[in-house]
Amino acid sequence: MSVIEPGPTGSASLVARVQAILLSPKTEWDRIEAEPATVQGLYTSYAMILAAIPAIAQVIGGLFPACFMTVCVHRNPIFVLAAAIVGYVVSLAGVYLIALIANELAPSFDGQKNQMQALKLIIYSWTAAWLAGVFAIVPLLGLLGVLGLYSFYLMYVGAPKLMKVPESKALGYTVVTVVVAIVVYLIIGFITGAVIGVGAIGAMSTIAR
Repeated sequence: MSVIEPGPTGSASLVARVQAILLSPKTEWDRIEAEPATVQGLYTSYAMILAAIPAIAQVIGGLFPACFMTVCVHRNPIFVLAAAIVGYVVSLAGVYLIALIANELAPSFDGQKNQMQALKLIIYSWTAAWLAGVFAIVPLLGLLGVLGLYSFYLMYVGAPKLMKVPESKALGYTVVTVVVAIVVYLIIGFITGAVIGVGAIGAMSTIAR
């Protein structure tokens, strides 16, 4: 028996999935719910590609000097790259951890435990957040990253379909899962910030205008 990889298998399919989950999530969650999946397939065909967007944007944005009043701080490219790589790897691990917790939470909201469905729920819900990461290229546009909050709506719509959480309890399930996600990504931010901090101490140069 052959193993069918889930979801998008090429660039065209990837774009189609992104568009569908963002523009018609209710319909797309039905398709996703029925798709066979593997952890490897979900990561290599989707998560690893989209998660690279904020990482690459962070590198590009980090190459520009950060100016405050009359002082510009030039960040060391090596440490900017290191921080982006650490953030990328840890964020992918974070998605898996959140999916594990989301799976354990499901019965508390009258849902059904299913680890693969939970991973699909989290990975595809994160689409908006990963895409919004592109605004890290221009610090002044960083506030537009709030558009990534649409991911929480995607999770809210997907929870009843993938985790069988009753619609009346989907909001509570989503809120609790989001709180967990915030904690996880605060830790991720701390780890990434530590890398940047080391770079700042070891190699950052400050140039006054």
